[in-house]
Amino acid sequence: MKALKRHQEIIELVQTQGFVSTEELVERFDVSPQTIRRDLNELAEANKIRRNHGGATIVSSSENSSYQIRQVSHQSEKSKVAQELVTHIPDGATLFIDIGTTPEAVARALMSKHQNLRIVTNNINVATLLMSKPDFKVILAGGEVRGKDGGVTGEATLDFISQFRLDFGILGISGIDFDGSLLDFDYHEVRVKRAIMENSRCVFLGVDSSKFGRNAMVKLGTLADIDLVITNEAPPEEIALFAQENDTPVIVVSG
Repeated sequence: MKALKRHQEIIELVQTQGFVSTEELVERFDVSPQTIRRDLNELAEANKIRRNHGGATIVSSSENSSYQIRQVSHQSEKSKVAQELVTHIPDGATLFIDIGTTPEAVARALMSKHQNLRIVTNNINVATLLMSKPDFKVILAGGEVRGKDGGVTGEATLDFISQFRLDFGILGISGIDFDGSLLDFDYHEVRVKRAIMENSRCVFLGVDSSKFGRNAMVKLGTLADIDLVITNEAPPEEIALFAQENDTPVIVVSG
């Protein structure tokens, strides 16, 4: 494959996934790591991508991929993460479920075996899915509805969530920086995530490996604020070390 065509496909992958690793590109294009590193350096110099440790990410840190793209990206990985995460939630529990495609995967996983859950969510997609199970009680937060993804945010949402104290908070995130920072694109959404964290006895973060090293503009907190991280691949060394130093367990789903 000519370099120009390979460059275009790399750009499309980065735009779709948010982050791609050097190893993934080497395997996909069947070229040497040196070739891929040269490709990434050239694309970064042209401001087409942002070069990152172990791969590349999108140039913009202010705008996320579209909800439609995120829905179809890494579906298998998100499903595996979700299936593992729900094994740590007992029947009869109370929980918040956040905005995002991974929390939505968690909601789908809860439908099969769990009973008598009480769920508070600011995600219309989650509420629509879970309300069909008769023994689940679903409470939808008030606020401003985002047409692009069914998320509910705003001051009313914050006030609503602050009324509760629940067993578990299930979060999604747009990126985890190499210093352990949890990053997202929307300031208003991050404020709601913080409220969920503050009002949950235990906070779970489900994240597929494309989020490692991915850049975003707004800082939510760090991995030290999370009680359990579940992912589909071992994090980069820097992130794994930060989690270990802060006693944040990381479960890697195999298979």
